[in-house]
Amino acid sequence: MPLSEARSADPLDDLVALLRGRRIVALTGAGCSTESGIPDYRGPETRRRARNPIQGREFSRSAEIRQRYWARAVIGWERFSRAEPNPAHRALARLEHGGPLDGLITQNVDGLHQAAGSRRVIELHGTLSEVACLECGAMEPRAAVQERLLAQNPGWLRLAADLAPDGDADLPAEHVAGFRAPPCLRCEGLLKPRVVFFGENVARPIVDAAFALVDAADALLVVGSSLAVFSGYRFVLRAAQRGIPIAMINLGAARGEELGALKIDALAGEVLPRLADALGAAPR
Repeated sequence: MPLSEARSADPLDDLVALLRGRRIVALTGAGCSTESGIPDYRGPETRRRARNPIQGREFSRSAEIRQRYWARAVIGWERFSRAEPNPAHRALARLEHGGPLDGLITQNVDGLHQAAGSRRVIELHGTLSEVACLECGAMEPRAAVQERLLAQNPGWLRLAADLAPDGDADLPAEHVAGFRAPPCLRCEGLLKPRVVFFGENVARPIVDAAFALVDAADALLVVGSSLAVFSGYRFVLRAAQRGIPIAMINLGAARGEELGALKIDALAGEVLPRLADALGAAPR
């Protein structure tokens, strides 16, 4: 179904008309969490400055890269972990509880959908709240790792740094050299957050579960994603191939806009609460 310009004075009316009476699956990106204070990679503000995200292969091979990651993540986690769901997260939870939303697929690693009350959430890229050992597979809560990181690097939080996407922080390179990263408690192996870094593949069972959710839906609602990364864009392609109407809510351009039936250029937190009200989702 081709992208169309809004036909009503309020584009929300067109969105409601498109989604009413349909079973919906949502695909969310970083733009869904920016209103909670978590920066994104490609939003109107962050795209103005270059980012050099950690690559999965580099993290596994390079002690220097791991040191850089953990040194910055210690600062980023302090602020990232305090983020709270915003109106967009809460509206999506409302749409699932007694509403038309069957579930959601998220590219985010912040856990804010679950914190808002969403129950059927497929996390494409994992979660920052857990850490895994690359050697023995032992799991540990990120909060516990944070305590060890701070004990081994006293005074680290006094360093000034800006919060960056995915719990990272912009820390000058000269501060990183003396940082000590903790090993696995069980085998002293290498620790990695349970997230999919750039260059890594999403596990096949997760991809299959997400495809199944899209295949069972009557409409796909994309929220806060530029769809620049194929891990999310593939579900838009799937919906288009199956003739499932696609609606988008995103600030700025999105990949695959031409495949959608409707796009609203606005903040998710402004549109989704009104959508939930219009579709009869009960308040929570």
